[in-house]
Amino acid sequence: MPEITIPSFVITGLQLLLAFAGAFLIALWLSLIVWTWRDARRRSRDIFAVLLATLMVAIFGPLGLLLYFLLRPPVTLAELYERSLEEEALLQDLEDKPRCPGCSRPVKEAWILCPDCHTTLQNVCVHCGNNLHLAWTICPFCGTPATVAHSHPPTDHGQPDVSQDLTVTQKMQPTTETQPQPEPEPEPEPVIELEPEPFTVEPSAPTVAYKLATTPPTVGPEMDDHPIPTPPT
Repeated sequence: MPEITIPSFVITGLQLLLAFAGAFLIALWLSLIVWTWRDARRRSRDIFAVLLATLMVAIFGPLGLLLYFLLRPPVTLAELYERSLEEEALLQDLEDKPRCPGCSRPVKEAWILCPDCHTTLQNVCVHCGNNLHLAWTICPFCGTPATVAHSHPPTDHGQPDVSQDLTVTQKMQPTTETQPQPEPEPEPEPVIELEPEPFTVEPSAPTVAYKLATTPPTVGPEMDDHPIPTPPT
């Protein structure tokens, strides 16, 4: 059999191709190691965990990278920091909202009384009518001294004030002076008894005709010309 000779340029081309593929694989392997190191540093502060993840990718290559994807933390440290800032901002907003000192319910800054427990939240200037804080002793708008308003004691939400109900009930009850006197009852009128009149029944026309028909006629010359009436049916 004749020997098959491969041209030298083909062998040179294959060698260059294999060298390029090997260099690419080595670069890819190093890139995976570097990327794993950076990504692990972004997701964890534990240096031992970072080194372990990098070593796993360096030994097993793409399979180690697949294992790292399964075991790495789902969020980065920067995302955790942003979430913590959002939570702190939300808590700060909740704390900045004014609350009633009596029932701890959120109220508005323009309210003077709490609608739930009727606690005084702010005073009102008697001169200019602006709202004043309870700690202020003078109105900053017009310079009038602030009058101390008596705040209503806080009551439990949903329970009525028994003392106020008793006071209103006592005011609504009539006293002996305001209670109207009962009017005297009228005397009964005398009853006049009427004697009943005798009741008579007048005979109707058919009854009279029937009686005349049943009565025997008198015999005489004047009755021959008149016919005898027949009883009604």
